[in-house]
Amino acid sequence: MKLSRAITLVTFACSVFALALFVAPRTSCAATWKATVGAQSSDEGIQALAFLPNELWIHAGDSITWTFPTHEIHTVTFLEQNNIPPNFQQVRPNRPGAPGGGCPVPPGPATTPSGSSFDGSTCLTSGDDLFVDGATYSVTFPTAGNFKLVCLVHNNMTGAVHVLDPKEKLPHKQAFYDDQAKKRQTELLSDGASLEDQATTTEQERHGEHQHKSEMSQGSGDAVTSGIGEIVATGGGSDTVSVMRFLQDSIVVRVGDTVEWTNLDPVTPHTVTFGFAIEPAPPQPPSDGVSVDTDGARHAVLASPADLHSGFLVAALQDRGPPPPPPPALFPAPLAQSPLSVTRFRVTFTKPGTFNYRCILHDDLGMVGQVIVQR
Repeated sequence: MKLSRAITLVTFACSVFALALFVAPRTSCAATWKATVGAQSSDEGIQALAFLPNELWIHAGDSITWTFPTHEIHTVTFLEQNNIPPNFQQVRPNRPGAPGGGCPVPPGPATTPSGSSFDGSTCLTSGDDLFVDGATYSVTFPTAGNFKLVCLVHNNMTGAVHVLDPKEKLPHKQAFYDDQAKKRQTELLSDGASLEDQATTTEQERHGEHQHKSEMSQGSGDAVTSGIGEIVATGGGSDTVSVMRFLQDSIVVRVGDTVEWTNLDPVTPHTVTFGFAIEPAPPQPPSDGVSVDTDGARHAVLASPADLHSGFLVAALQDRGPPPPPPPALFPAPLAQSPLSVTRFRVTFTKPGTFNYRCILHDDLGMVGQVIVQR
């Protein structure tokens, strides 16, 4: 009996030891978390410029895989610690421009391959516009720390990743983040729809019109809203929702009328561009012949369908002061002496015709318009 009992104890001990060997590697395995970059309405006209969710808690050694479901480009970028994000309000990263901020500018070999590690000692960025329409990008975090996440295309699209020591308990599971991302996406897109209604109503009131919203697709008047948006914040960062549409997108005016386009988006730039089979070369200054009115708005005269480019229409970064003046060599006088941040563009039409235009930054999302000039 004693020998049998001893054999049983030895067998049990061996079983426990084997089980420990089997379980230990599994408990120390790194996890891969899932998140999303951006969201959009079915017609791509409303863009949620946000990391969904924009705040995650993970363990050191874990990875995060971001999926890019939209056609609007974004980057997943972690800057060096205490670094300031570059200003990409007037230069999209897939076109040449001055970066700043110490982070490599996509595209090019300076971008960081998917699956790379980030510990805060250098800059990491997904880079070019290949990260759209369902593409994924992964980052591994080997050390504990709190890291700020930014999109180089959209200044007010930020987030945070809190990397904890593996001994610490995580506050949330993946299901929580999935739920938060879905809820936030719904909120942002709903906000975008409300902003679109707001802009439409504003134009109706401005012209004393009371037609139904559907009739605004081809309305009368001399004003067009060139996008509208808002910035909303969470504890982890800031999200932006932008309506990438001209409201009204088709209008009828008379010869001699002046149409005014106004960008009501706080951060997203747009353009009003007529013609140009090939997009204007960077840095995409306004066309020759565009002047500046006394109130700072840009103004041009158009007699027939021709190439005409407004330049970027975008609000100034008030919290960082006025932007530096543009190099005179790139902007014709008097534009070289005018503020680079302009939100209004006016065109006076002197001949009848149909004038098609687009935002060259977002025409791939359907941001196009038309002015019908009658005698």
